[in-house]
Amino acid sequence: MSSSLVDQDRRHRAFLLLGIGFALVVLWQTTLGSFILYPLTILATWFHEMGHGIAAMATGSSFERLLIFPNGSGVAQLMTPNNESRFQIAVVAASGPMGPAVAGALLIIASRNRARQALSVLGATLILSTLIWVRSWTGWIVLPGLGLAILALAYRGTPSQQRLGTQILGVQACISAWKQFGYLFTAGGSIGGQMHRSDTGAIADALLLPYWLWGTLISLGIAALMFWSLKVALRP
Repeated sequence: MSSSLVDQDRRHRAFLLLGIGFALVVLWQTTLGSFILYPLTILATWFHEMGHGIAAMATGSSFERLLIFPNGSGVAQLMTPNNESRFQIAVVAASGPMGPAVAGALLIIASRNRARQALSVLGATLILSTLIWVRSWTGWIVLPGLGLAILALAYRGTPSQQRLGTQILGVQACISAWKQFGYLFTAGGSIGGQMHRSDTGAIADALLLPYWLWGTLISLGIAALMFWSLKVALRP
């Protein structure tokens, strides 16, 4: 294949993946789209809450359990020390939207020549995390099914299917923070019938500056990670 055809194929793949990401964000903002994308909504919530949980453990707190509600919202219940610093609070809060973007970027890069391994790790992690932390019926029903489907793709799919699947899952992880686009630009909202501070609101409380500025910075960081990882994955 000539270099011009290779470049054209790379551009088409990049536009396809970015188009899929854009379509997912738009569909998530509609009632019908949210219904159609329900499994991906639950997956996006899992990515988000696992980001909080892993960051909490890394900064000295305990990740007690993960709740995912039927409407697609969720919460990571943590046990934090009394002397938790403002920086620790901000890191845990930021890891909800940014953690999935990092994981998504790694998935996209892995699609270059480690797609099967990446799918295997993701599928197994979904199942294991359900056993260890998830304590809600919605999570118990949906997450293991998603994990098994991803493992089936890892071991039954063709290399091209594995590559595309890994890239789509990576893009989906990156954009999971935009599932409810306004979330990053609000101070808080209702989750599971209780009022919670938004991630950007928690960062603003810990580090000053308004929540909308943190929402903007996080959105720019997510976009940068996604574009960079696609560039790496699709280079010759």
